[in-house]
Amino acid sequence: MNLGNDHLAVQVNGPVLSCVLNRPDSLNAFSDDMILGLQGALQEARENEEIKVVVLSGAGRAFSAGGDVKNMGKATSQDIYDHVGILNELILSIKELPKPVIAVVHGYAAGAGFNLALACDQILAGEESQFVLSFAQVGLVADGGGHYFLSRLLGPYRTKELLFRAEPIPVDTAVEWGLINRVIPLADLEEEAMNYALTLAKGPGRAMGMMKKIVDQADKSDLASILEQERMTQTMMVTTDDHKEGVQAFKDKRKPHFVGK
Repeated sequence: MNLGNDHLAVQVNGPVLSCVLNRPDSLNAFSDDMILGLQGALQEARENEEIKVVVLSGAGRAFSAGGDVKNMGKATSQDIYDHVGILNELILSIKELPKPVIAVVHGYAAGAGFNLALACDQILAGEESQFVLSFAQVGLVADGGGHYFLSRLLGPYRTKELLFRAEPIPVDTAVEWGLINRVIPLADLEEEAMNYALTLAKGPGRAMGMMKKIVDQADKSDLASILEQERMTQTMMVTTDDHKEGVQAFKDKRKPHFVGK
């Protein structure tokens, strides 16, 4: 399996595909190679039935600073149009992947780096992590889906305040606002995140993929549409091997052994 590049380290740990943003000298600011590498890794996760969960983290002192400020002012409008285009494709790929994607954040998740984490299905954060929509500091609007994700999580007024003021959100506040799932001591973050991913990997993968899809559609659908989607999906799920195994394990008073089919 030939995945990753100079800006992205990729490793397979059993059923978990680990992707590490690997530009530590620039706080893992995005590059086209990094984004395209992530796209390739997600495609591998989609096609490889042995991979059940994807974990996304950052090397060095931070998760990601988002856009590369050192190169700002040099790029043409066409350069930005193309760069944001591949970023958009990455965000959609994360949302459309029928498997859990976990962001493991330490240090700063800033700008599009914050929005990349928000595109994931779970966010685990180390103590003293901070999240910031830093676009206003350089006279830009958010990209990477920030307007979309945060307005649905926090409502329009708080989202606009965060965008306008560009002030960091401490990790405790992020938990209180429902932006992240849990805070973990930094020394234990990598180990606990992998254990969490391995636990999810033992779950009913096909059912979890459908849960992800329905939840992500819920905020732009009416109740009747979601009820019908649940009805049709449940009709399909009762024929799966995982459902049969779950029922049998319940009768046998043992833990189920799901295979994602």
